[in-house]
Amino acid sequence: MTNATLEIAVAASPEVEAMSRPKYDAWLVAGYGVALLACLSVWFLAVRAPLWTDETLSYWQIAGGFKQIWARSVQGNSFAAYAYILWLTKTFFGSSELVLRIPSILAMLAAVYVFYRCARELFDWDASLIATMLFILPRGIAFAAIDVRPYPFALLVTNLAIFLFLRWMKTNRTKYAALFGIASAGIFYFHYLFASILVALALYYLLTRRSWLRADLRQIGVALGCFAIFLLPVLPRLRYIYQTRITHSFAPAPQWTSFFQVLNPGTGQLLVLAGIILLAVVARQLLTPNREMLGKLLLCVSLALVPTLCLYAISVSTSVHVFIPRYLLVAMPGIALCWGGLCSLIDSRALRAFFYFAFVALCVSQAYSSPLSRRHEESWKEALAFADANAAADHAPLLMCSPLVEADFQPMPAVANDSVLYSPLSYYKVSAPVVPLPRTLNAEAERQAKQFLLKAAQEHTRFLVLAPWPSLRIVDLLAYDSQSTHTYRVLGTFDEIFVVEFVPYSDAR
Repeated sequence: MTNATLEIAVAASPEVEAMSRPKYDAWLVAGYGVALLACLSVWFLAVRAPLWTDETLSYWQIAGGFKQIWARSVQGNSFAAYAYILWLTKTFFGSSELVLRIPSILAMLAAVYVFYRCARELFDWDASLIATMLFILPRGIAFAAIDVRPYPFALLVTNLAIFLFLRWMKTNRTKYAALFGIASAGIFYFHYLFASILVALALYYLLTRRSWLRADLRQIGVALGCFAIFLLPVLPRLRYIYQTRITHSFAPAPQWTSFFQVLNPGTGQLLVLAGIILLAVVARQLLTPNREMLGKLLLCVSLALVPTLCLYAISVSTSVHVFIPRYLLVAMPGIALCWGGLCSLIDSRALRAFFYFAFVALCVSQAYSSPLSRRHEESWKEALAFADANAAADHAPLLMCSPLVEADFQPMPAVANDSVLYSPLSYYKVSAPVVPLPRTLNAEAERQAKQFLLKAAQEHTRFLVLAPWPSLRIVDLLAYDSQSTHTYRVLGTFDEIFVVEFVPYSDAR
């Protein structure tokens, strides 16, 4: 045997291949880690954006101090757990927009870690990282990660409930049954709609472990007992939300196509997945799922479809429309796990890695090139600052249309600055007097407008109106009823909030 032949034989030996694999795996893990950090960076593109309406609602709940949090959380149609966390943050670190977003960022990072642990219960490490990447990248996740609202905490507890359920199913230990019950109740402390994930877990259990039901009765009793005990403190809040459910609904009924849009990550992303699956078929690297894998895929599909179907069914069959992006975050763990399950059927680590890096490159480049990624949501900050500066010279009053749908069902407060219906004023304060108006044109809006215009005509008062899109009919009413005494003009539009000036004819001349 020549030296060249000997070198080829040694290089091709299983021992040498095994020695080189750890080095290859180390580089692959490092590459996955760098790509994962690139995914996480997308979250922070809008981290310094001003607070939008719902974020100021969270701030309003803590603006009155610790003693008022519980009562204000009721008025704010939310649970107090997140408000106490936000109050602690404000107390120790201040109230800048960036500081107020820190709890959400930390909670979402923890949710990502727990999600990875869920994926590892089902798939290999690289398929789990692919699923984690697909959990991180959606626009809704990036939005919630820096949002001053409880959704990251709701996702964290939801992922924790899924993980504990998987551990219970795998180990059949009473400890995990009890912890699963506690985590399931914990979901209600941050958002009751996220509890729809429990329907998916119950359905999966009945479909796959029905024959174990008698043997599991004791542990099921433990889980239900823990669930019931920890749910007791929030039952009055749940009852109140149910009784007032119609007054909080603002979204239109969804179209049937909306259901499929939730599951669609994007045309480009689907093409990447289809291309990788085609390569796997051509290379004969696509596995036929066995019974165990089919069970795992059933769980993933249940976690994705059942919560989505629950919210869709409620929205199309009742007047309470809850099929909106921030509530549909509850399906994101299931959707990401479905993608991870599909990738686990590709029996080639190289092809899975190619899909991972191609998908990350596409999504991250889209995020960094899109101006929408650097916006959070419409904010009242600029409109209030502009109107307050304009009114400073003559102390002109500001007629502010509430951004909250609840304003159409509640009487107008005597003082807007401290009302939940005008929560932007709790964070972006103004010196000018504020006259509260409802969100849309109704009998109360007509009464308030006529009452104010009568006084403004007598006193020849200049005034400004701040109105988002749903409130423009109120502006039309004010313009029509004051046409004999005032002239008006739009001074500007700030984040889709119109600032309209009404000037008495005597001053206009």
